[in-house]
Amino acid sequence: MHRNLKRMALTFSAAAMTALCVAPQAAHASTTDHVLSTSDLQKAAVDAARQRQQNIASLNALLGSPRAAKALEAANMDPAQVKTAVASLDDKELAQLAARANKAQADFAAGYISDRDLLVILVAVAALILIIIAVR
Repeated sequence: MHRNLKRMALTFSAAAMTALCVAPQAAHASTTDHVLSTSDLQKAAVDAARQRQQNIASLNALLGSPRAAKALEAANMDPAQVKTAVASLDDKELAQLAARANKAQADFAAGYISDRDLLVILVAVAALILIIIAVR
């Protein structure tokens, strides 16, 4: 009986040691499959910063035109304040407004919308920028 107990204890401890050695390796293997390298993270950050700069440049190009200045002044908006507010938008809002600005400029260049329509869109975009900033 004493011998069986000893054998059972040895078998149990061997199984426990095996489980302890195998479990951390399995856990480590499953987590390393999802880890990004630092170069991938750095590339993603650079791409996001580049996209943000392009969106800001797109909005500033629209807001910097002489027609835009006249439209904003007619709507009693300060063009400098609107341009400053553009930089404080988050990435999602900035991307949406830049897409609208690019579409409006393309439609105007293609003749799909009139000068008056472009001015209305421009004032709406500027008002939206100021409202977003004011709500924060």
